[in-house]
This record gives sequence, C-alpha cells and structure tokens, in this order.
Amino acid sequence: VSVASASASSSSSGKMRVAISGASGFVGTRLVAKLLAGGNDVVVLTRDVEKARAALRNSFSSGTIAFADPSRWSAAIVGCDGVVNLAGEPISTRWSPAIKAEIMASRIKATKRIADAIAACPAEKKPRALINASAIGFYGVSENRVFDESAPAGGDYLSKVCQAWESTARELERTSPETRVVLLRLGIVLDRDGGALGKMLPTFQIFAGGPMGDGAQWFSWIHREDAVGIILESLSNVTLRGPVNVTAPNPVRMGEMCAALGRTLGRPSWLPVPDFAIQALLGEGATVVLQGQKVEPSAALAAGYKFKYERIDDALGDI
Repeated sequence: VSVASASASSSSSGKMRVAISGASGFVGTRLVAKLLAGGNDVVVLTRDVEKARAALRNSFSSGTIAFADPSRWSAAIVGCDGVVNLAGEPISTRWSPAIKAEIMASRIKATKRIADAIAACPAEKKPRALINASAIGFYGVSENRVFDESAPAGGDYLSKVCQAWESTARELERTSPETRVVLLRLGIVLDRDGGALGKMLPTFQIFAGGPMGDGAQWFSWIHREDAVGIILESLSNVTLRGPVNVTAPNPVRMGEMCAALGRTLGRPSWLPVPDFAIQALLGEGATVVLQGQKVEPSAALAAGYKFKYERIDDALGDI
C-alpha cells in the first residue's frame, strides 16, 4: 500500500490515521492489529519495509496499512492524527559497551527524526499527539519507595537512557506547542509470545519455577492488552500529557510473581533462580530483572482508564 493511498484525512469520520515506529515489536504488533481492527489507518515507520511487512502479516484486517522507510518518514507523518514511537533496541540482552551505546542511540535517533518531522508539518496537517515510549527504569531501582509520575529520575544507566529519550521527545513541546506529548513509562509487559515472560519461562522451568534473585525486588508488570489500551487512550484522551506509567495498579514482588506463575503452570515455586544464572544470561542487563521498582499508574487511573487485568493471577491466567 502506498503512503498516498492512506493519506486522506480521517478525523471527520472518527477514524484515526496513526503513524507507528517500532510497529513490529512486542507491543507494536498488537497495537497495529487493534488499530486496524477498529477500522483506523496505520502508517508503519520502519528501517526495513520487507521485514516489517513480514512481522505484521498476521495483524492485517480492516483499515489501511502503509509502510514508509526513513527517507519517507517526514512525508508519511503529514496528515496523521497521532504518532506512536516505540522504536529502540531491546534492553533484555547482555550489555556490552557497544550494546549500551546502541540502546541509547537507537532511541534518541528515532525520536529526534520523528519529533523533527512533526515540527515541520504544515499547521493544518500536524499530528495532534506524539505518544513516545520510555520505561519505568526512569525512576532507578528501590525496594521500598513507591513511584508515581511525579517522582524524580534515578541515577543509573537505564534511568539516563530514559531521561535522554524523554527530553528528546519533549523538545517537541517547544518546537510544536500544539502537539500533545505523552511519555509512556512502560513496565514489564507480559503476554505469552515474547517480552520478559518469554525470556523468564525457560529459566523458570529449568529451576522448577523459583523467584529470580532473592524474590524481594518489585515487579511492576502490565498485560500487553492493557499496555495497548493505555496507548489507545493516550491517542484519544486529550487530558493525558507528559509522563504516564504503563503498569498495572497492583505491582508484586518477584517472589509473588513467581509463585503466581508456578500456580498457573502447575509447578512448584521453591528453588530460587540464582543471581549468577541470571548474570550469566544478561550480564549487566540483569539489573532489569534482579532489581526493580514499585510503580503506580496514577495518570492512567486519573484519566479514567479501566484496566482489563489488575491482578497478576488474572493476567497470568489469561496468558
């Protein structure tokens, strides 16, 4: 599908036209499917059109989908109602200095390109919202503090990535004040075919389902359906702006998470997965799993978002 064929203005009919980067990722594929099923038009901003087309082939339904490579991102964004930027290197891999640089650069570069393209749109064809991914890593880690959207940033590497990512998106508030900027501070997104759970399950099964590390660290999770739900809410609800924690209202400690997973799988949850096994898998990236933070979704709740999965047992039961 060409960009032109999807470019008719859609706001008059209640349909949206949404540009998405990172569309072939764990959250993006589900978001594309949901938008198309609702009869909306989607423009996929991608570095590799063929790869994105293949990754999204099961998401096509009604609605129109178009693909744009980086040379055409600017043209593709013109006339969209909103832009959702989910692009970035995955974090749950082993970190080397090169990977750390790439995690940072991949997020900054895509965000800057998108923000610049929005700012350059003619006023009458400018997207009304940029929904930009970030992560709860923004807050750093803690076993006893509770973080809502007003909490300050942490000082570790992941926090610095999130701060740089968010400030690149926030530049748009200066260059295009009429565009609402929402910063999605994503928690640990759960669903059956990928994400953190996909990584945890094999290890969990080897060690008969024990907690990762000492089990006392907080695990601020969200079901993928609710992550997509909050993104859709952010596109349409003009009261949402700035940081939005994309986490369920009932975070759990890792030990509780693993006990719930053990119940769901019908396996015991008694032998902890030793730190060294996780360190071996993820290296420095293990901080994502071994240390956590207790995060509350105050902004989403205040905006009236209704969670489909509020408790970990319900979420895992569905998965």
